[in-house]
Amino acid sequence: MVVLAATLVLATVGLIWFLYQRFGNLIYYGEKLPGPPAYPLIGNGGRFLNKSTAEFLIELGNIIKEYGKCCRIWLGTDLLVLVTDAKIAETILSSPKYLDKSIEYDFVRPWLGDGLLTSTGRKWHSRRKIITPTFHFKIMEQFVETFDQQSTIFVQQLKEKAESGQAFDIYPYVTLCALDVISETAMGTKVDAQLNSDSEYVRAVKDMAHVVHQRFFNPLARFDITFKFTHFYKMQTRALKVMHGYTDSVIKSRRKEFGSGQSLLDESFDGVGSRRKIAFLDMLLATRVDGKPLDDLEIREEVDTFMFEGHDTTASAIGFLLRALAEYPEVQQKVYDEILEVAGNDINTPMTLKMLNELNYLDQTIKESLRMWATVPLYGRRMMENYDINGRIFPAGTNVLFFPYFMNNDPEYFDKPDEFRPERFAAETSAEKTNPYQYIPFSAGPRNCIGQKFAIAEIKSLISKTLRHYELLPSGVAKDPTKSTIVAELVLRDDAGLLVKLRKRS
Repeated sequence: MVVLAATLVLATVGLIWFLYQRFGNLIYYGEKLPGPPAYPLIGNGGRFLNKSTAEFLIELGNIIKEYGKCCRIWLGTDLLVLVTDAKIAETILSSPKYLDKSIEYDFVRPWLGDGLLTSTGRKWHSRRKIITPTFHFKIMEQFVETFDQQSTIFVQQLKEKAESGQAFDIYPYVTLCALDVISETAMGTKVDAQLNSDSEYVRAVKDMAHVVHQRFFNPLARFDITFKFTHFYKMQTRALKVMHGYTDSVIKSRRKEFGSGQSLLDESFDGVGSRRKIAFLDMLLATRVDGKPLDDLEIREEVDTFMFEGHDTTASAIGFLLRALAEYPEVQQKVYDEILEVAGNDINTPMTLKMLNELNYLDQTIKESLRMWATVPLYGRRMMENYDINGRIFPAGTNVLFFPYFMNNDPEYFDKPDEFRPERFAAETSAEKTNPYQYIPFSAGPRNCIGQKFAIAEIKSLISKTLRHYELLPSGVAKDPTKSTIVAELVLRDDAGLLVKLRKRS
């Protein structure tokens, strides 16, 4: 009996010592940060149980409002610091010291591996250097051709909606168009999502996005040890089999077609007289690192990352912008007038990259839409050691989350943030910003979005094509002012849909 008691005491002491060594530093400094009271083991996870996806964002906003622009919550043993302070955002995001992504990015790692979004250190630097030339203007000009072709299909798909005059959710149409664009530009192949919306690949992308969101705040899904016992794990397994299988098959096909890839970028024609478009995958196949080509897994990581970052994000931005143009007709008219001035009256004239770059008021309108509805609602960094940041100790292991959605709608940073005013981003007024890090739709610093020019060009192309064919009208569907339907998943979306009406232009 004595031996058993002594064993239990030693085990307890050992467990306490282990927990102290593992979490003592995190708890000591974490509890010095303002935040709601936390419970043992679950932390503040109880606040997010049984919450709808829209209520997740509301709850985070309530915590920030109560505890300040730099506060903390605990999800189990994970310390999350919520930041909406532009000065802290600048200190961390602008520094090469804080390049490691927060633990939340591990939730997309089964899909993306160690691609540009999730990698760090030497591997990240190497990949960034490899991928940067992909967005050279000569390559972008070829991408613009794809933007125009897929936008043409998009307006054709909307024809029936315009004829009916009924309100409808335009977001599903936008996301399928964006998927077609990114598939063709990333892999050089067509998934024809707009013409086959029920394809296995399209469903897999949607399922994986849902799984990742659940892992952010659902305590059972967040931790690997319990995640494997949830139905989300089975959903992820099915989705990954489809997505990785598709990407692998395309890589093998393209590698076989081009051999070693040495002369890939010199290929000008596809063998039947048409100029070949160089896809992102082709650039990777032609890349050499220390004289060696990238292997299939390395290529898949970057192709899948390009697919991930360039699909839902762009679709969200376009969807919210289309609804905003419907609800602000005076802004829509100014955008439309500018498009006619640049492109002329022929609605079938394809927009070149030069023409898209001349759409300055549309550029301001895109920025204002991204301000009100931040496409990527949060970014994250992980502290690898204790850091003193603006007088606060952020302990090693802290996950720092930045929330552009809250920052962009903060009256301290933007005058009358509830008003949709593209003019606030005009050159003569944009200098009024006191800190550029109060507006970070594409993140900022060394790890800013490498594809932001690609995204803006795609948005401009689809918007200009749509407005030349249709007038956007408000849905007429009344909203409940007491309820928010804005959802922060991997990207921002509206649970109630992005409802508009269309009228064909004469």
